[in-house]
Amino acid sequence: MGFAAIGFSSSPLRALSLSNPSRLEGGGEEQNHHPAKLTLPCSHKWRIVIAYDGTKFSGWQYQRSPPTIQYLIESALIRITKLDRKELRLVGASRTDTGVHAWGQVAHFVTPFTYDGLQSLHAAMNGLLPPEIRVREISPALPEFHARFSTKSKTYHYKIYNNPIMDPFLSLYAYHSAHKFNPASMREAAAYFVGKHDFSSFANASHNDRLPDPVKEIFRFDINEMGAVLQLEVEGTGFLYRQVRNMVALLLQIGREALPPNVVPKILAAQDRRELAKFALSAPPHGLCLMSVNYEHEILKPPEGGPDISFGRTHQVSRCAGAEKHALLEH
Repeated sequence: MGFAAIGFSSSPLRALSLSNPSRLEGGGEEQNHHPAKLTLPCSHKWRIVIAYDGTKFSGWQYQRSPPTIQYLIESALIRITKLDRKELRLVGASRTDTGVHAWGQVAHFVTPFTYDGLQSLHAAMNGLLPPEIRVREISPALPEFHARFSTKSKTYHYKIYNNPIMDPFLSLYAYHSAHKFNPASMREAAAYFVGKHDFSSFANASHNDRLPDPVKEIFRFDINEMGAVLQLEVEGTGFLYRQVRNMVALLLQIGREALPPNVVPKILAAQDRRELAKFALSAPPHGLCLMSVNYEHEILKPPEGGPDISFGRTHQVSRCAGAEKHALLEH
């Protein structure tokens, strides 16, 4: 039994498929000399917030085998909506790498129909997804919202377990180092990253993307001590391929006092990845987690007339009639 009829209204009809989704994504329309004859299907955009344990998956970006997060989410949506992936046009805010986790990944997709409520869709998605992936929220989105291009900033955390013996319950989510770190030196070094810089020295080459702008702005880079856990928190406008893991790798060397903090501006100034390679390799992926993707408040406003945001359906135990009768008899 399919999920095509879960909670969506009967208008517009399923027959109004997204025959040309590119028109809808850009919010514009191709020029036409006969507008009266143009039938443009109505589209509705939906924003989802996703958490996942990236251990078993080959990152976010669509790939069937080995499976990625995007592939599995699209597969669930295809079964539920009966749309194909070109119609759904699922886009993620951050293309996390193999083994990287997320608590606040954001994505959007479109449908040619609306929903009266989102809780059934929400439950169906999580019912089809593996337990390592969970949709935390579903909400209607404005037509101009774009999960990737509307982003104001992203926040990543990198966990280090700094103790001679690793905590087995953190082994999939924190990098283990028995070397004693100097957090003060790491904070001094991290401060050099804050601000607007050319981060070419900290970017690995990406084979499946256009050459991005290497100039990014970092708003904060905090080093927090939580018992044996050293948590590095970085927020910025965006990050180049493996930039966060490369910055963390250098901070690890500085924390071990193998390098002085003032090596950071020298490597930044070189604007050459080979300069960083002299001192550090990328930190392992499993310590990294995408915590949040942040947007301007205005772009997150819900469209008029849309269904309420879904945070998941809660369940309550109802008191049986026999128990109520028994309670009355006791009185």
